[in-house]
Amino acid sequence: MSELIKQPIMIVAGGTGGHMFPGVALAQTLTMRGYRVIFVSDNRGADLSRESLGLPEGIDRFVISSGRFGGGILSSIKGIFQLINGFSQAWRLIRRIRPVIAVGFGGYPTIPPILAAGLKGIPTVIHEQNAVLGRANRRLARGAQAFALSFNETAKLSASGASRARVVGNPIRKEIADLAREPYLPPNNIIQVLILGGSLGAQVFSKIVPAAFNTISPGTRLKFRVSQQCRSEDIVEVKEIYKKLQMNVELATFFEDIPSRIANSHMVICRSGASTVAELTAAGKPALYVPYPSAIDDHQTSNARAVEHGGGGWVFLQSEFTPGALAGWLEAAIENPKGLTGVAEAAKKLGNPAAADLLADLVLDNLPTNSNLDKDKKTLGGSEL
Repeated sequence: MSELIKQPIMIVAGGTGGHMFPGVALAQTLTMRGYRVIFVSDNRGADLSRESLGLPEGIDRFVISSGRFGGGILSSIKGIFQLINGFSQAWRLIRRIRPVIAVGFGGYPTIPPILAAGLKGIPTVIHEQNAVLGRANRRLARGAQAFALSFNETAKLSASGASRARVVGNPIRKEIADLAREPYLPPNNIIQVLILGGSLGAQVFSKIVPAAFNTISPGTRLKFRVSQQCRSEDIVEVKEIYKKLQMNVELATFFEDIPSRIANSHMVICRSGASTVAELTAAGKPALYVPYPSAIDDHQTSNARAVEHGGGGWVFLQSEFTPGALAGWLEAAIENPKGLTGVAEAAKKLGNPAAADLLADLVLDNLPTNSNLDKDKKTLGGSEL
């Protein structure tokens, strides 16, 4: 790589952690390679702190307005105006910082910056985290130089898109990618269970999981140590239930130390967003996936089925996720804890801890040949969050 870069690489992600974390993983990788990066997100993405994301210091963050369609006529009209405003902001930002390439991670927040970049003749790369090509990415597909895919089979990808696609996997944070080197240690007398509900927790876990433990005999339930993410409106009630059950639990609305919690867990109960699936398979953790039933295009079910098909986890549809069904699954784990090892090994085979490096290679392969790349670490100033 060359001397110093005056034109940064622009990464665009926002909305939820499922889009943000892969973008951060790419930012980490490019920064370690010496490239200058800026990170663009919407207000929801900006609410996640630099520390909780693992975003390296020295990377400037910018906020662009974003909206989405759906939810009725008034909501759609509002979303259109927000997107127009976001496009105007993105156009001015791109004119000022002159990125050499733009990388989008899906979701409606990526539309204004990636569209503006394309109209300015800047190469764009689109990354799809899920097993179904998202709606925003489908809208941006025509102008993208390259597609980066997480799954070998991605639904709703056109023939034209497939001709520009490369399977790289879903980038994960370095702290979790490092877990791929650690062997799975099966439980002895105590099983550590980690329960994650996505960016904001899942109400169904607050209702079903404590109820499932309530149906298990006291002697058996005390063999579990539980760390559970809960919504703020559920956490007090959940705490009281576990207190009555005399169980050793830790509850929080958000865990800042996810990498260490994944490392210390024997099994996980979770949704099946793309980042969750990528992180748990790379770490080689047996997981029970409960797809969010209202996910757009039902992509969470597709993600979870891909893991189940490879033997790396189990899938309960939310309609099947009952206290009795979960209790049976937990009791089976206690009766045969070493059986978790085979599932862990299968999960690790499905994971791709090198995804961030593979995506970085794809991005660099699509740099314009006349770009003036350097490794200048100077800040842009003015819009840092």
